[in-house]
Amino acid sequence: MTPAPTSAQPRSAARSASRRVLLAAICAGCSLLPGLAAAQGSTAAAEGRYIVLINPNSNATTTRSMTEIASTKTEGIQVEGKSNEGVPPLLTTPKDLADALPGVVRIGVEAARDPKVGAIIVSAFGDPGLPELRAKVGVPVFGIREQAFHEAAKGGRPFGVATTTPDPGLLEGFRQTAAALGYGAQFRGTRATPGDPNALMSKSPEELDAALAEAVRASVADGAKAVIIGGGPLTASALRLQPKFDIPLVVPVIAAAQAAADSIRKGK
Repeated sequence: MTPAPTSAQPRSAARSASRRVLLAAICAGCSLLPGLAAAQGSTAAAEGRYIVLINPNSNATTTRSMTEIASTKTEGIQVEGKSNEGVPPLLTTPKDLADALPGVVRIGVEAARDPKVGAIIVSAFGDPGLPELRAKVGVPVFGIREQAFHEAAKGGRPFGVATTTPDPGLLEGFRQTAAALGYGAQFRGTRATPGDPNALMSKSPEELDAALAEAVRASVADGAKAVIIGGGPLTASALRLQPKFDIPLVVPVIAAAQAAADSIRKGK
């Protein structure tokens, strides 16, 4: 009696083909793992971490205002504000900035001891203590002037600064920052409101906005295609003025807050 033919060989071939398909699928999945892990890592890095915003002056009201505005631009990452002590409520001269420096560094070093602190912002337009603090802590530190210059100079556009502090030493510092960051050819200079900045800051928001708007218009006349509103305490005024101008008004606190939040999400 002749044995019936078997289907062992076809079944074996089918199993081999199935294994090849399965292995191909597994390898394809493996190629996605690095990207998936990176995305999960970025999310995990942001979870529970927060930003410390240091106000180098002693004005607690300004600290709250800057912190609240910064918090609206960090996509859920918490911002905690801290005020300096033993310094004026408004920093208007190079000496004021120098006097604020030790307190900024002290606050930043203390804050960085908390492992949940993911980034620090120095929130005065003079960036007092920025390099000193960077040298002492292991978390990213952002100065609002430095970040505002980066933002304003994007795409090679010419930019200027409008501020309420006309001290020649401060204005020279702005020029030096532009040059040091490689934006000297784009920088169109600084326009300052006339008179005592402390007196202006004590006036109504409408009066402050009107004076600052004139400085912005002068900067535009200088050829600026973006104008930095130079001062942490001027953040709210900058936001009120933006609808009146077609060009971007760069808000230093917001520029730094966005950069700080990005660094946390990327795990830098």
